[in-house]
Order: sequence, then structure tokens, then C-alpha cells
Amino acid sequence: MKRVSQLTAALMLSGLAHMAFAAGQPSQMTFSNIQAQKGVVIDTRPSAFYNGWPQTVHGVGGHEPAALNLSASWLGMMNDEQLQEWAKQHAIAPDSLIALYGQGAETKAVKERLTNLGYIHIALLSDALQQPARLQKMAHFEQLVYPQWLHNLMQNKPVAAQPAGEVKIIEAAWGAPKQYLLSHIPGADYIDTNDIESEPLWNKVSDDKLKALLAKHGIRHDTTVVMYGRDVYAAARVAQILLYAGVKDVRLLDGGWQSWSDAKLPVERGLPGDVKPAADFGAPFPGQPQLMLDTEQARGLLGRKDASLVSIRSWPEFIGATSGYSYIKPKGEIAGARWGHAGSDSTHMEDFHNPDGTMRSADDIAAMWKSWNITPDQHVAFYCGTGWRASETFMYARAMGWQNVGVYDGGWYEWSSNPKNPVVSGERKPL
Repeated sequence: MKRVSQLTAALMLSGLAHMAFAAGQPSQMTFSNIQAQKGVVIDTRPSAFYNGWPQTVHGVGGHEPAALNLSASWLGMMNDEQLQEWAKQHAIAPDSLIALYGQGAETKAVKERLTNLGYIHIALLSDALQQPARLQKMAHFEQLVYPQWLHNLMQNKPVAAQPAGEVKIIEAAWGAPKQYLLSHIPGADYIDTNDIESEPLWNKVSDDKLKALLAKHGIRHDTTVVMYGRDVYAAARVAQILLYAGVKDVRLLDGGWQSWSDAKLPVERGLPGDVKPAADFGAPFPGQPQLMLDTEQARGLLGRKDASLVSIRSWPEFIGATSGYSYIKPKGEIAGARWGHAGSDSTHMEDFHNPDGTMRSADDIAAMWKSWNITPDQHVAFYCGTGWRASETFMYARAMGWQNVGVYDGGWYEWSSNPKNPVVSGERKPL
């Protein structure tokens, strides 16, 4: 009886303590309050605004310092287990002090969902987004555009980060434009990835062929190109090669075609319209050759503290359990490469995506890379099997402001084709 009464008393005291905290817990808190109590700040807006896009043309974008992004729009895409895993990854415990900010409906939805999962100390951040000077943003958020921005641009409405030159919207995919013919962004051109890379190793085509392709699509060095794809990494592959060529302003539609579709914006069907070819590129070609590394240049990054050759392959590929591709027979990894994460297999990139397919927060990605000693002060070259996944991470690193990044074009396919190149297999830890 004594043990039972002691347990009952303990539970009562615990309940009273919780009630006291809840009663004393303000429904709103200031940023300084939440900082002083070492609480967690969560931005419930879409990732575009968190990253830095202003919500009005002349507004100031970005997020509160150290804020996490949990967009209300993701809630329907996350089951309870996934939401709890997200909280665990960000060291949020059920008794953590949490302050939310965003639009009223957004914060209400996130608060209700977290409350239902047992997170008990949730307030609203009363002074959120009121001090522009303290807001943080991704260095080049404008390189990842969002659907409504692109739609407004197409409607000739004023937009933030207005392109300086002529704008071309291009969908990229492998092969004939089957899905494009059924539905695509109005006015978008189409590039088959077979025209920018070729067998036997699926490396970039020759500079002469690339230059001719850009001319055919009316692209000069001063054209602003907005790339999108059904698969983000297909668009990223073309985008990275355009940057190599010397096109100055290349942007990705964050989340690709799916984000446009989710936004329920206008679409059209049919073949691309006639494109007026460009008479010339208008600048030296290629304009940024350092963005594409060959095998010897990639080898030169190995074993250095000031450089990283980064594998953007799934863990089973990295440890040599699978090659990841039907047409690549050797299994293993480049000896001395660091693991930069990717996804569950060679066709997925979950490690870099929010639930809606947009880019995961820059802080999350940087922390993921830092755990493998990949840092922004290094010379970093990404690779995968043949270049697509590596190009996607290149575009993200570039948007994050990483200065010295490139893609090892040949990747595992080219490296493994030469038996003299050192390879490694098996479980291993960061170098």
C-alpha cells in the first residue's frame, strides 16, 4: 500500500507541475524569451519564404535565427511516425518549449498536430519577422524559384529577384517528351538529356555539340533559364551543364513539376513552340570550365583536408552492396571519397528533400555534410553514378553559397571502368 500511495503522490505532483506550467505558459512569447529559455522556434510557412523569398515584392524574406522549417503544407504528407522522427532529428522532446510563427491557419494546424502527438509546451512567437536585420536566409535563395513567383513572372507582374535578361523556361527529361506533351508549364521548351550527355559513359557532350544545342534553343550567356523536370535531378543535370557553358543566370524550380502541379497553376499540352535560334553565345565558351571535373582532377581532391570528393549515392551503393544501375557492373566506391548522402536507392534523393520534394533546409544539409567532414571552405566536387544526383546537390550547394563546388562528370561509372583506379567496399566511418 505504501508503494502504491507513493506512486500516486508522485503522479499527482507530476500532473500538478504540468498544470502549473501550462497555466503559467504564455500563449505568446518573444524571440528573446524563447532564446533565454533555450526553446525551439519553428517556421510554419512554405520553404520558399523560409529560405529567403519575400512574401511581397518589396518585403524582406528569411527566417528567425536558428528557426526550423516545418511547413503546415507538409502535414498531410507526414504520418505521425514521420513527424515524430522529424522532431527527433531536430532534438525536440515532448516537453521542449516550442514557439511557432507563420500565418494564422499555418501555426494553428502545426500546433494541433504537435499537441496531438504529446508536445505540451507550444506558444506563438509574438514578434516574428518584425526585425528584418536579424532574419537569416539562404545565400542565393533566388536560384531556387517557387511556382507562384514563376507564374507571376510569366504574367509580367513585378517579382522579387527580377531576371535581368530574356527568360526561357525549359523542361528536361530523358527521351521523347511523352509527359511534356500531355501537360507542361505554359511556354516551356523541352530538352532531352540525350542531347547534353552521351554514351558510352553518359558524360557531357563535346563543347561544340553543347554550344550548337544552346544556340538551337535560343540560349545565350545572358539568357535567364529556369529549369524544371518531373525528376528534379534531370533538370539539375541540364542546369549544371548550362552553368559550365557560361550561362550566368540559371535557376531551378524547387520541387520540380510536382510543385507546379500541387499549386494548381495553368498548364498546356502539345509540342514546344518555335524557338528562334541564337546567332551566337555572346561570351567565351565554356564560361566556367572549373565546374566540371575529369577523373584526374577528381583524383587530385582525395586525401586532402581542404578538399572533398563527395559521393551522392545511397548507402548500399557507397558500401558496395549494389552498383545501383543495371548497366554498371562493378560494385564499390572511390577509395578516399566522402559520403554526401542521397536516398534509398539510385533513383531517390530523400535525404535532400522536404516532404513535398522541395530542397531540405540549408542548415540540415550543411550539418549532414559536416558529419562527413565536408565543409564550405573546401574545394568540393560531387559525383554519383553518371551525374544526375550530383548535379542536384551541386545546385543546392551553390544556392547555399558554397563557393568552390563542381561535379565529377564521369562519376562511379567512369572511375570503375578502369581497374587501376582504387576502390573500396564495406561499412566505414567518416574520413
